[in-house]
Amino acid sequence: MTMSSLSRWILDPKKNPLAALHKKTIEQRLRKYGLRYDDLYDPYYDLDIKEALNRLPKEIVDARNQRLKRAMDLSMKHEYLPPNLQAMQTPFRSYLKDMLALVKRERAEREALGALPLYQRSIP
Repeated sequence: MTMSSLSRWILDPKKNPLAALHKKTIEQRLRKYGLRYDDLYDPYYDLDIKEALNRLPKEIVDARNQRLKRAMDLSMKHEYLPPNLQAMQTPFRSYLKDMLALVKRERAEREALGALPLYQRSIP
């Protein structure tokens, strides 16, 4: 139990100043390119993420793809978003967390019941 409370303290930005500094740094980097933290998840690495993205509304997935394209374009040009657009970004507003949790619960339930998986869990 003590290890669990220690790890929670280390990762909690409200309690640990180093975690708060790390979160602020990540937020600044994501704002420079106009990304959200959930945009960093790779659907080719984890098939649960791919399934969660397939279940999200088309508008949300299209917005994600536009943010990724814009970030790649800015990166290739060695530029950042203008400061007024950086101020409008919301890097830690999640759109994938709830659906991903649902997909993981469904997969765990299927495994507990001994059913076949909905998709093959292999990394391409």
